[in-house]
Amino acid sequence: MQFLVSFGLIVVTFALYIGIAIYNKAKATSDFYVAGRGVPPVFNGMAIGADWMSAASFIGMAGTVMILGYDGLAYIMGWTGGYLLLTFLFAPQLRKYGRYTVPEFIGDRYQSNTARLIAAVATIIISFTYSVGQLSGSGVVIGRLLEVNTMIGTLIGVVLIAFYSAMGGMKGITWTQVAQYVVLIIAYLVPVIFMAAQLTSNPIPWISYGEIIGELQTLDQQLGITEYVVPFTEATKWQFIALLFTLMAGTAGLPHVIVRFYTVATMKAARWSGAWALLFIGLLYLSAPAYAAFSRFILMDRVAGQPINDLPAWTSAWVDTGRLSVADQNGDGILQWAEIVISNDIVVMATPEIANLGIFVIGLTAAGAMAAALSTAGGLMIAISAALSHDIYYRTINPQASEQKRLLVGRWSIVLATVAAGLLALNPPGAITQIVAWAFALASGSFFPALLLGVWWKRANGPGVVAGMIVGLSVTLGYIFAAKYGGFTILGIIDTGAGVFGAISATLTNIIVSLATKAPSKQVQEEVMDLRYPEQMTYKDGEVWMDDSSHSL
Repeated sequence: MQFLVSFGLIVVTFALYIGIAIYNKAKATSDFYVAGRGVPPVFNGMAIGADWMSAASFIGMAGTVMILGYDGLAYIMGWTGGYLLLTFLFAPQLRKYGRYTVPEFIGDRYQSNTARLIAAVATIIISFTYSVGQLSGSGVVIGRLLEVNTMIGTLIGVVLIAFYSAMGGMKGITWTQVAQYVVLIIAYLVPVIFMAAQLTSNPIPWISYGEIIGELQTLDQQLGITEYVVPFTEATKWQFIALLFTLMAGTAGLPHVIVRFYTVATMKAARWSGAWALLFIGLLYLSAPAYAAFSRFILMDRVAGQPINDLPAWTSAWVDTGRLSVADQNGDGILQWAEIVISNDIVVMATPEIANLGIFVIGLTAAGAMAAALSTAGGLMIAISAALSHDIYYRTINPQASEQKRLLVGRWSIVLATVAAGLLALNPPGAITQIVAWAFALASGSFFPALLLGVWWKRANGPGVVAGMIVGLSVTLGYIFAAKYGGFTILGIIDTGAGVFGAISATLTNIIVSLATKAPSKQVQEEVMDLRYPEQMTYKDGEVWMDDSSHSL
C-alpha cells in the first residue's frame, strides 16, 4: 500500500511537470535561455526557490545538521546569507546589462573572448559537479520507492531529467519549477508540523523544537556522547567560518542561479524576485533545524535501545538501499545509538516512516524530494547547455548558426551532460551536501571575484579577470583534492571550505594584474558605472542623467 501511494503521488506530480514543460516548449532562443524575459517577480521567486532548494537542501541539509549538530548550521547560514549578497550586489546590475549568460556578461564586460571561454568552462565544471549531487539525491528517493539499490534509482532519474529539461528549455523549466516549489515546500512542512504536534503538542515547529533541544541535551549526557548544541565539535572554528564564507560567496556566484534573474523584465523586477525568493527559501531553511532535532530525538528515543530482532519494518527497507546500517556489534541483543550508521542523505526521507506519520505523508515527502532534485537539476542542465551551445558554439565556433541549429545543440548538450553526470552519480565521491559544497567552492573561487570586481570596480580589465579565474579555479581545485585525498589542511579547513582560498587568491590576482596592465576604455568604465543606477538613469561623462531629461542630477 505504501508503495502504491508514494508511486501514485510521484507519477501525478511528474505528469504535471512534463505537461507544463510540453505546454511551455521553447520555440526561440530567448525562450530557451531566459524564458523570453517575461516571468513575473513572484513566480520567478518561486522558481528561484525551487532552483535553489535542491536535493542538498531538501534531502541532505536536515540530515547534515542532525549528524553535525551546531556545526551543521554553517550550511543554513551560508546558503541563506549568500542570497542577500546576490540580491544586493549582482542580480539587478547583471539584469540591466541584458545578456543571456554569466560567461557572456564576463566576456563583454571585460572585452575578452578568452575570459568568456574560461567562464564557460567554469560554468560547466561547477554545474556538472552540482548536478552529480542532485542525481545522487534522485537515486536515494527512487531507490527507496522501488526498493532497489540507489544506483538503479539514479539511472531512472537521469532519463526523466534529460527528457523534460531538453524539451522546455528555460521557459518550460521556469514554470515547472513554480509547480515543483509548491510540491516540495508542502512536502517539507507537513512532516515537520506533524512531528512537532506529535512530540510537543505544539504544531508550530519553529517555536516548539526548543523543548526537544533540551531533551536532546539530557539524552546526550546520559549516553556520554558529544552534545548536539556544543559548537566546533566536528570541525574547527576556522572550518566553520571558511565553510560559511564559501557557501555565501558561492551562492552569489552560481551561474544557474544568477541566470534566473535574467528571466524578468527590469532591474526592479530582479530585486523583487530576490525578495520573494528569500521568503520562499526561508520557509524551508527555518524548518531544517527543527526537522533535524525531531529526527535525532525520535531515533535516540524510539530506535536506539530496542532489541535488534524487534526493529520496525522501515529499517530493512532502508538497509536495502545501502544508506543505513544497523548491527549488534557488542552482541548484547540491543541496538545501541553508536551502532546506528545512518547516511545524512536519507534522514528527511526516512523520518516520516520512523515517526509513523502515515502512508500519505511518507509518499508526499518522496514526491517533494523528487521535486527538489529535479528542479535544481533542470536549472543546472540549462546552465551547462547555455555555456556549450551559446557561449562556446555560437559565440566562438559558429557565429552564423541559425536559431534552430542553436536550439538543437542546446538540447543535445542537456542530454549528454545529464548522462555524464548520472554516470558519476552512480558512485558519488561524497555525501550530497559535500559534493554541492565543492560546487560552491568552485563558484566562490572563480565567478564571485570576477563579478564583484566587474560590477563594482571599473578599473578591472580582461587580463586581470583571466588571470584571476585561472588562479582561483586552480587554487580551489588543488585544495579540494589535497584536503580530501591527501589530508592537507590549513587551520583545520577541510575540502568543503576551499572556496575561501580560491576567492582570496582570485581577487588579489585580478587586482594586481589589472593595475599592472592597461585600463579599460572610457566607454567600458562608463558602462560599469551605469550598472549601479536604476534603469531610468544613465551614467555619462562623469554625471548621472535621467533618460527622459536633458539635465544632469
